[in-house]
Amino acid sequence: MILALVAAGLASAGSANTVSVQAVAETAPVGTANDDAADDPAIWRNARRPADSLILATDKKAGLYVYGLDGKARSFVPAGRLNNVDLIDLGASGVFAVASDRNDPAKAVLRIYRLDTRSGTLKEIGSAPGGAGEAYGVCLMQSGRSLYAFSVLKHGAVHQVWINLSGRTAAGRIVRSLSVATQAEGCVADPRTRQLYVGEEARGIWAFDARPNAGTQGKLVAQVDSRHLFADVEGLALLPVGRKGGWLLASSQGDNAYSLYRLPDMAPAGRFRIAAGKLGATEETDGIALAGGSFGSSYPVGLLVVQDGDNAPDAQNFKLVSWQDVMRALAEASAR
Repeated sequence: MILALVAAGLASAGSANTVSVQAVAETAPVGTANDDAADDPAIWRNARRPADSLILATDKKAGLYVYGLDGKARSFVPAGRLNNVDLIDLGASGVFAVASDRNDPAKAVLRIYRLDTRSGTLKEIGSAPGGAGEAYGVCLMQSGRSLYAFSVLKHGAVHQVWINLSGRTAAGRIVRSLSVATQAEGCVADPRTRQLYVGEEARGIWAFDARPNAGTQGKLVAQVDSRHLFADVEGLALLPVGRKGGWLLASSQGDNAYSLYRLPDMAPAGRFRIAAGKLGATEETDGIALAGGSFGSSYPVGLLVVQDGDNAPDAQNFKLVSWQDVMRALAEASAR
């Protein structure tokens, strides 16, 4: 009912509908203190036991964490400067994660891991080239039997990388290159429509055809207007509904908010902030992750995880938000 209300009533909402929600839980702080370190999360949903779902998240100065929904760290991979992470569940083949490695700022690398969902541990199984330049964003898309990673570099290049999981060691190669004019990071791909969305931090959100044999021209589908979307545009996340519908969410870092768009037309559909409650507010959010379905009684219709850039006096961490709370707040605002 809540999803239907939002879909019907928020198609033209703007910054006037910036509502507030509160975090339900948070992760333990990352290990790097007194620095901008926590960056990007990804969510694995345990369909059989939703409360046993997992969150992957980067400490971009030190490595990659696996957290439970209770916020406790289940494991840590000490891999240095891993900036962003995404994961994909390939069913019987396993759950795989790819992280953007910026240890060498002149040579991006994609680190490929297998996630053991029972133990909550990661095993590195290979790597792939991410392009010449500093690694920033990464997102995954399955297309038929092929798996692709999109490697977003700091200077605006975006390389589509075919990931080969068939051998004993995972590998990959660049099959196509795209670009935006200035600094970019966040990306998300929609396998239903084969659209790739890339956040150009100062300008807005671009859409590209994600097919490897498609053209390279993008379209600016959401502009930084200092009303619905503020620079910097940071993390992007997508929640599919049906064949083409659902939501695209962006971290509107410049005003500590989150901007929601309706799919497939990218109509603005409301904004929200995560305010202080039993836990602190979120500020200067970098990466975000969003997944639908039940994650237990605290997250009955979906889970949103966001990086918190100011978790003082502790180190940065990640906040967990019920997507039902977001939908309800936006629906109530729309009805007023």
